[in-house]
Amino acid sequence: MISKWIKGIGFAVAGVGNLMPMLAIASDYNLQTPQTVIAREIYDLHTLIFVICCVIFVVVFGAMTYSIIMHRKSVGHKAEQFHENTTVEIIWTIIPFVILIGMAIPAAKTIIAMKDTSSPDMTIKVTGYQWKWGYDYLQEGVSFYSSLATPRDSITDNSPEGRKTREANPHYLLEVDNPVVVPTGKKVRIILTANDVIHAWWVPAFGVKQDAIPGFVRDTWFKVDKPGVYRGQCAELCGKEHGFMPIVVEAVEPEKYTQWVAEQKKKMAAQQDDPNKVFTLDELKARGEKVYAANCQVCHQPNGMGTPPAFPALSGSKIAGGPKDAHLNLVFNGKPGTAMASFKQLSDVELAAVITFERNSWNNKTGDMISPADVKNLRK
Repeated sequence: MISKWIKGIGFAVAGVGNLMPMLAIASDYNLQTPQTVIAREIYDLHTLIFVICCVIFVVVFGAMTYSIIMHRKSVGHKAEQFHENTTVEIIWTIIPFVILIGMAIPAAKTIIAMKDTSSPDMTIKVTGYQWKWGYDYLQEGVSFYSSLATPRDSITDNSPEGRKTREANPHYLLEVDNPVVVPTGKKVRIILTANDVIHAWWVPAFGVKQDAIPGFVRDTWFKVDKPGVYRGQCAELCGKEHGFMPIVVEAVEPEKYTQWVAEQKKKMAAQQDDPNKVFTLDELKARGEKVYAANCQVCHQPNGMGTPPAFPALSGSKIAGGPKDAHLNLVFNGKPGTAMASFKQLSDVELAAVITFERNSWNNKTGDMISPADVKNLRK
């Protein structure tokens, strides 16, 4: 292993303009394989500074070791005095200054390139939620949510069969129901914000890591040259389910991307609700069961029993069996200081449906319903 690192450092020192040979040698112990221009610049910068640090380490500690051994008192050497030696002080001031400038120039170049989000080919708005991502393709008019796809039962199953299933899929915590799809060879601008707490959109292979902050809009960019599936995660501690908030970006050829956009538009059109439709209780319950499965059961469990104390049971609860307005306000606005996030990002029909489902399922038999008009009035 040490010989491989020495060989890699030798490659890097021999050609500072291209530090990539170290990538194949130390890929298991280093950054992910870069897939964008920025990621490659970050990797080269990281490797260059690592090599400089190694050289400084060898020179400094080599000189110290040599001096300690060869100029020790036991062989008759006496300590030299460098007090107020102008030449020595100038040397040990100039050398670090030159080293820092040599490191600062490529670092500044990379940082400036990272922040240059001008002239993008497309823009995607990313919104962080507890605990999922919302994506809006601003030019295409496509929107969707992306959540962890692996069922919670599969994650928590510690039986031999459960462990075997997880071992067979090393990405079981990095799978999502709706991946981000982007075309290769196009500059993609990402603008980020958050609905509740601070999140961070991080895809290591792209060299992208940007905080999503409530009330602020930040941006970053990437351009993928090679088709493939690239994975990341929320890199900001955003709450109890922080570890279950993955990111999957699928880069495809432009022709396939065009087909994907057309398919998404058809899917969205099919899912749109008639704004004039009057829903029955049974219709809202049926729709609400699907919304609950996609958004609520990860915390409150499919049987509504929750995981107390962080996530109380909905079955037989005072909220789900109490006044409708209190229930609606809690789901719409969330509860500050607790794990209960706001779900105002859902449509009026979805909110009405899931609350109606909760009030008429398990041990809850209120017999009442929340209408989309009730949600619409709350938004005003």
